[in-house]
Amino acid sequence: MSHKALFLMSTAGFLALATAAQAEPRAQIRGELDGELRAQLMRAVGDVDEPPSNRFEARRRARAAMESAEALLRSEGYYQPTLVDQVEGEDTPVAIIEVTPGPRFLLADYGLNWTLPPPDQATDTAVRGEVGLTTGDPGRAVDVLAAEGRIVAGLTRRGYADAEAGRRRVVVNHANYTVTPNFNIDSGPLVRLDGIQLRTRGPTNPDWVAGLAPWTAGDVYDPEQVAELERRLTETGVYDGVGVALSPADQTLADGTRPVVVTLRDRPARTLEAAITLSTAEAIVTAGRAGAAPSNTGGSAIEGTWTWYNRFGRADTLIWQARLAEIDSRIGATLSLPHWRRPSQTLRLETAAVYENTEAYRRTALVLAADIRQRVGKTSYYSYGIGLDGGQYDENRFDPVTQAPIRLTRDLVILTGRGSFYWDRSNDPLNPTSGWRVTASAQPTAVAGEDTVLFLRTEGEVSGYLPFQEAKTVLAGRVKLGSIIGGEELTVPADRLFYSGGGGSVRGYEYQGVGPRLPDNTPRGGLSLFETSLEVRRKVFGSFQGVAFVDAGAVGFDETPDFSAMRYAAGVGVRYLLPFGPIRADVAIPLDKREGDPSFQVYVSLGQAF
Repeated sequence: MSHKALFLMSTAGFLALATAAQAEPRAQIRGELDGELRAQLMRAVGDVDEPPSNRFEARRRARAAMESAEALLRSEGYYQPTLVDQVEGEDTPVAIIEVTPGPRFLLADYGLNWTLPPPDQATDTAVRGEVGLTTGDPGRAVDVLAAEGRIVAGLTRRGYADAEAGRRRVVVNHANYTVTPNFNIDSGPLVRLDGIQLRTRGPTNPDWVAGLAPWTAGDVYDPEQVAELERRLTETGVYDGVGVALSPADQTLADGTRPVVVTLRDRPARTLEAAITLSTAEAIVTAGRAGAAPSNTGGSAIEGTWTWYNRFGRADTLIWQARLAEIDSRIGATLSLPHWRRPSQTLRLETAAVYENTEAYRRTALVLAADIRQRVGKTSYYSYGIGLDGGQYDENRFDPVTQAPIRLTRDLVILTGRGSFYWDRSNDPLNPTSGWRVTASAQPTAVAGEDTVLFLRTEGEVSGYLPFQEAKTVLAGRVKLGSIIGGEELTVPADRLFYSGGGGSVRGYEYQGVGPRLPDNTPRGGLSLFETSLEVRRKVFGSFQGVAFVDAGAVGFDETPDFSAMRYAAGVGVRYLLPFGPIRADVAIPLDKREGDPSFQVYVSLGQAF
């Protein structure tokens, strides 16, 4: 750590200690009080920066503190307190209030009066059951106000959208020490919904928006359904602003229904973005738009994207992409249609011309894909689809008899079924501190052309996050398994085999740097995969977090993982925590370095490693 950083930390600590030393209560609280009530009174009285300079100032503070204390006591149900303000001392006067709280008043049965006409009987009964006041409990003001809020909220949830509280009357009986709240509530009429009134300057189709509404004309108003429509429009990512609200009462239609007003503010219709990834044998650094660089390949890259929003008036996104890279170059387009045929379901269509150049293979292919993803909850989803690849594969393989390296060129057409799910029960997508995640995929694949083979490629990964010391320290771990069933190593296309190593798997090794190698030291690929990681993340100071980690992985020749071929790496890192997620920098070294492995690797990216 630099001397400057140490100086700043020391200065901040000194100032905090000095502030704490100077702060003192506005007045001392005396009297026989239980610990919780005394703490509440201290908070109500508050602190001052310096002691009073004379008795007059001390008296003024004592009287102000007494008023605050009396207000607190009444709000807690003490309606007969005795408070006396005093000043002690001549040269160093001290403000004091003597407090005798007296008896605590208790709740009597409440009264609920409807402004005519009242709500229907079923709603009346349900709302009364949610008031939440119990006879004999302390007569706290906050409980009375919360009960009134629950009454109005209960009416609103049941279709009385205009419900509001009138002037409440609370009777405090000093003879029997009771508090009797009386609520006067205007429920208003039961509201039934009509369709959508769309207000936008953009091209969004009103019929498409109407199809997203989770209600039909004539349904009783439900605020959760209105909020769900807003969520569905917001999650498309096409709009800079989304507003969804019930129209005012004076816009009630002739049939008694009221429309819902949807206000949309479109983002710019076209955006042009660029990104660059610089890679050496020791480092991978990404700049530009988030997620632009290929996170699973590494290598230097220059990428540009041209994005069209709402081209077809249904919150669609069309991305034109061109990337020139050491490993994965491509040019193509991707069309996303959110809420396709049903809410929260997205259709994604993709086409691209691809050139991959790895140590294990080169691939030149045309790729077509169609996937449907259904969101479940806020961040979980499942998806299914189909992909079609056709092109030439130049693969580094080996002679099964002599084991000598050979170069194999094949023209192949590959049809792939694609199914996956992602179940997220963590508390944050970019910086999780608790919870867990599970992801799994299955790809039944048929290969035709110069070779014919059928196989099933499966993968699964589990990660978990365990917080300590109020999440100042987080223990994070992950395990990943993969298997190819039904194919042989020499017949399965090289890009479908398993490889390991790099920033998204076993840090410290290069991309494809973990696993078996051919005699000429090029990656061989395998039919099974095992990876695991363990991280300790610790908040150091301010927005900085320190990390220590161990990664391990193995690629096997059989359908089950080969744990005897495990490769290990360890490292440390730093995170700078921003409101939207952390910036990550990791340094990792291979613990069992082989010929051709780098001495270390550096990774810089957005978000935690997993």
